Amino acid sequence: MIAAVSSTDASQPNRVRFIDIDAEDQGQRIDNFLLKTLKGVPKSKIYRILRKGEVRVNGGRVKPSQRLVSGDRLRIPPVRTAAPGQPVVLPAYLRAELEQRLLFEDEHLLVLNKPSGLAVHGGSGLSFGVIEALRELRPGVRGLELAHRLDKATSGCLLIAKKRSALRVIQEQFRRREVRKQYFALVHGRWKGGKRLVEVPLQKNLLSSGERMVRVSADGKASATRLRPITNWGDVSLLEACPQTGRTHQIRVHAQYCGHPIVGDEKYGGDHAMGSMPLPKRLFLHARSISIVHPQSNERVSFYAPLDAEWIDLLVRLDA
Repeated sequence: MIAAVSSTDASQPNRVRFIDIDAEDQGQRIDNFLLKTLKGVPKSKIYRILRKGEVRVNGGRVKPSQRLVSGDRLRIPPVRTAAPGQPVVLPAYLRAELEQRLLFEDEHLLVLNKPSGLAVHGGSGLSFGVIEALRELRPGVRGLELAHRLDKATSGCLLIAKKRSALRVIQEQFRRREVRKQYFALVHGRWKGGKRLVEVPLQKNLLSSGERMVRVSADGKASATRLRPITNWGDVSLLEACPQTGRTHQIRVHAQYCGHPIVGDEKYGGDHAMGSMPLPKRLFLHARSISIVHPQSNERVSFYAPLDAEWIDLLVRLDA
């Protein structure tokens, strides 16, 4: 629960707000908490006020990744949020598509086969992302929260917790690196040399626009991805990618580092052309499966996301 000290309407940007954190919100990353609390505020704005030190916990500056503790007092600077009573208006086509893309749902969690091109959060000109859309689809579920993230351009398995207790259990598994993930990546070039463990440190840079860019750097954080070739067609290869760590854009940058950027990844050296073959404007990186210990049953469960029509169409053309 959130206990706001200031009684100012959240849509008015002229006052500082203070929030007392209780056990229900304990363990959340500060950036995730702000994205949920400051509805209607662009993601770039939230990271900007964090970077400038305008957000404080118990009077001190904080990093976006810092986790909240029960008893913390969070200071939020004056910022304009969405006016209350303005619900997300979800297009009918997207409502139907998301319902069809549900892979699993019980009282503790929901698993979605996220489409490429849909951000996990709203902001930066978007009125909604996956989490806002799912909250409209499941209005009676109070605790819907992302258990992890996928890039906007990446498709596939996305876990959403339906209770704070489930969220804490799943996030602890991520911290202990007990979650198993498998991706399919279509890359430029003919892969040679069989399986490879790519271990190079990655450093994240946040541009003034709020866009994230990642590069290989000795000053970065340790990162590891297992890459295994599945098949190839001349100058394009299909890889299995299993990240051992969870850095931003990790698979994309590690593939680029190996000289095989992902098809459609213009940010990291991949383009949308394979000879004369026309390609859709999208990233060909797919979170094929994810495996966790279920927060209630304590048994390991695995979920698999089928490839979408654009993936299948391209693979059929490559096989022709």
